[in-house]
Amino acid sequence: MKISILLPYKENFSPEYPGAVSIYVKDTSLCSAYKKNIKIYGSTSFKKKLLNNYANLPFKKELLKSSSKIYVENFLNEENKNRSDIIEIHNRPSYVDRIYMRSNAKIVLYFHNDPLDMNSSKSVADRMNLINKVDKIIFNSEWSKKRFISNLDKIYHKSNKLEVIYQSINKVNINFKKKEKIITFVGKLNRAKGYDIFGKTITKILDKYPDWKSNVFGDEPRERLIFKHKNLNMMGFQQHHKVLNNFKKTSITVVCSRWEEPFGRTSLEASSRGCAVIISNRGGLPETVTNAIILRKLNQKNLFNALDRLIKNSSYRINLQKNSFNNFYLTNKFVTKQIDSYRKKLLEKNENYFFDKSERKYKILHVTNFNERHNGRLFYNTGRRLNNGFVRLNHSVLTLSDRDIVSYYRSLRDIDGSKTLNKKLIEVISNYVPDLLILGHADLIKKETLSFIKKTYPNIKIVQWFLDRMDSEWKNNKKRFLDKIDFVDCSFCTTSPDILKFPKKNKVFYIPNPADNSFENLNIDKKKYLKNDVFFAISHGVHRGNLKKGKFDQREEFIDKLIKKTPNIKYDLYGLKNIQPIWADNFKVAISKAKMGLNLSQGRSIKYYSSDRITQLIGNGLLTFIDKKTQLDDFLKKDEVIFYKSMKDLAKKIVKYANNDKLRRKIAKKGKDKYLKYLNSKVVADFIIHKTFNLKSKKKFIWHKD
Repeated sequence: MKISILLPYKENFSPEYPGAVSIYVKDTSLCSAYKKNIKIYGSTSFKKKLLNNYANLPFKKELLKSSSKIYVENFLNEENKNRSDIIEIHNRPSYVDRIYMRSNAKIVLYFHNDPLDMNSSKSVADRMNLINKVDKIIFNSEWSKKRFISNLDKIYHKSNKLEVIYQSINKVNINFKKKEKIITFVGKLNRAKGYDIFGKTITKILDKYPDWKSNVFGDEPRERLIFKHKNLNMMGFQQHHKVLNNFKKTSITVVCSRWEEPFGRTSLEASSRGCAVIISNRGGLPETVTNAIILRKLNQKNLFNALDRLIKNSSYRINLQKNSFNNFYLTNKFVTKQIDSYRKKLLEKNENYFFDKSERKYKILHVTNFNERHNGRLFYNTGRRLNNGFVRLNHSVLTLSDRDIVSYYRSLRDIDGSKTLNKKLIEVISNYVPDLLILGHADLIKKETLSFIKKTYPNIKIVQWFLDRMDSEWKNNKKRFLDKIDFVDCSFCTTSPDILKFPKKNKVFYIPNPADNSFENLNIDKKKYLKNDVFFAISHGVHRGNLKKGKFDQREEFIDKLIKKTPNIKYDLYGLKNIQPIWADNFKVAISKAKMGLNLSQGRSIKYYSSDRITQLIGNGLLTFIDKKTQLDDFLKKDEVIFYKSMKDLAKKIVKYANNDKLRRKIAKKGKDKYLKYLNSKVVADFIIHKTFNLKSKKKFIWHKD
């Protein structure tokens, strides 16, 4: 992993007067697991550098050309020589467009200031542009993040592209008994930092408590605020280590900014050195310390009272000092772990590196037709089976029934309900933020919606599953399947992909129709005396619910010929011969009365394809007949189901097993046990998880060869 860090132009990456950004980059680079792979770029006139892995970019001003543009161009020239995997841009959103155009690296943008005060980040359009082009945006406080997302659609508010990582500093051992009667102020000596309030207040405090003194670090040539007192020490601008040493002996530190500080490093550093800290309730200041006095209203009176109380009540002061120090957690090591975490996540195909991959529990949003509007008639569907599997694997599953939504929300403004569906999907994602989005026959989810999700939530994996056959007789089904294939990470179908000629770049896997132990529970293989020999059912479309007038299914001819060849066999037929199809519990009641089931799908038999009927037949313990041309004998054996080569062969075998009840039940039991153990919803759901997240496992999936 090669990481390039680009500092703001003229950021002083030197031990002589370094800026807050330089200190942050130096500290976290030293702690990083990738410190040998990090290169820091900047432009400073100081010869001494904070780290050896810093490169000062060559710079020559050009007439009528922006210095920042020249600076970025020089950086990109260096990138061309030594290409990085990740480029981290600090505090300059204006650099993003140029780098995005010229580099294939992952781009991370850090905000150290208010995003709404920075060029290329002020407008909604600016910030949308950043979200679309960078891979991660890091804020130094929740306050800064809230500023960035203000006026943006709420769908962006929980985007995992946006992350808060605070600034940091290492703790040192503090001897609280050696704390001196010192009150410290650090920062620019101007009204924005509240120095006018501090100056007027501190002179009164020092008058009242002559054994106390105050140290002030900083300057401000543009705004002259001068306060004098014999115990007020004006230290000027000092090197960073001298300020930290002062905090070690300081008892009280005041950070009373008027302006909305995006974070506030002074209070962070003071807290790490065991100071009792007083802060104003502005910007991100309350996020910098765990224990502090927060001035809800900033004025001289409130600041005086806070200082007065801390000075008079020594036990209160010492308790605040110790709590501030003991609860301090924003160490360089802690914060760098967060930084290294997103770095590794950006470059790994499986983002869940910090978990045992096989044990990770995912948040799943499953979008398919759960048929709520059909009042339970289509309850036993594949969507619910897969849901059961994911839940049994202890994943968190949220469902969205797409067909029900479009049915309920059709209007003159939204004829097919798809606008509402797509908007609702994005809103659900913004609230739930899943790890995995699963689409099952979700035809009305638009490609534009998936593209938006990919850009806004790049860590969300998207997969689709598809049950219908897609060979040459069903070209429209294949078109539906291919419609979203470039926007999904994996696709799953119930036909063997190797006969469907999908583009090699797409990851497409076969899945069997999953059985479910809570659905397939009849144990017909245990029953000796049954009313019917063979059960067979078709429909003219599951959503119709009844026969369509004038529609002909070629399987009717097959069944007619089969009946003629087996005149003494009792058939229980539905969906043909003017007998209406059956559903839900009526379907289960019917198969419970039959010894055997015929698994005959529409069209010619092709590799591995079967309708989901197969699960209910085999899983409930019926002896099941399957055309050998399906090649399902690759993982279902002849002592588990019955394969036939022709109608003549099928007729012969039906008669044989109808009259051999013991053998019929023995084979049916083996088939049922095999299907419920190796082809159940939990196993199939686990296969989807493994392939989607590229997990390696000792588990074997009997239908899949690695």
